[in-house]
Amino acid sequence: MSLNHRGIIVSEGFPFIAAPGIITILLAYFDFPAATAFSFAATVFVTWFFRNPERRIPQGEAEVVSPADGKVIKIEDGKNSDIIPGAFVKVSIFMNVFNVHVNRIPCSGTVKLIRYKKGRFISANLDKASALNEQNALVISTDLKKEIMVVQIAGLIARRIVCWVSKGMRVEKGERFGLIRFGSRLDVYLPPEVSIRVRIGDRVKAGETVLGDLP
Repeated sequence: MSLNHRGIIVSEGFPFIAAPGIITILLAYFDFPAATAFSFAATVFVTWFFRNPERRIPQGEAEVVSPADGKVIKIEDGKNSDIIPGAFVKVSIFMNVFNVHVNRIPCSGTVKLIRYKKGRFISANLDKASALNEQNALVISTDLKKEIMVVQIAGLIARRIVCWVSKGMRVEKGERFGLIRFGSRLDVYLPPEVSIRVRIGDRVKAGETVLGDLP
């Protein structure tokens, strides 16, 4: 099944854009130039925040792409998460309010599990955000018979995680699957034998930057 979220602005952003847009029109009508300029700037920023650019998706079957725009803040080995058993390599990507916030599928396969968990809204760049914050996890059974997990994690400002896929759905690498509103984080759990191709501090693009290669 193909997802259709290809507009230059994601539809979930329209209510957030409309509010300051209407205020701008009213302020202009009643001749408040300074307030109009501020409100217009806010409208432009919110519109830009919900931008939804196209990306060039790498075609290598074993290549796992980043699910988010942002900065790699952690690469670590782990074992036995709350959802997936066994060893894994976790790559954490922090998205600030200036990044594109549309999330993309890291590797083609089938959605095996989706699990949403309520939580807190501490700053997403802190380690404890992975355990304590509101989050939504997707486990994907890839075409190479591996399992990877992507976890959308709300941040200090974010209050709404959006996910467009469902359990059992066929998904393609680079396909849009959701977003998080206003600053957040994504954790990617990969098999321990993955060959990592990014480093802490690297800037990555959703659907375009290769995080690593599956064996």
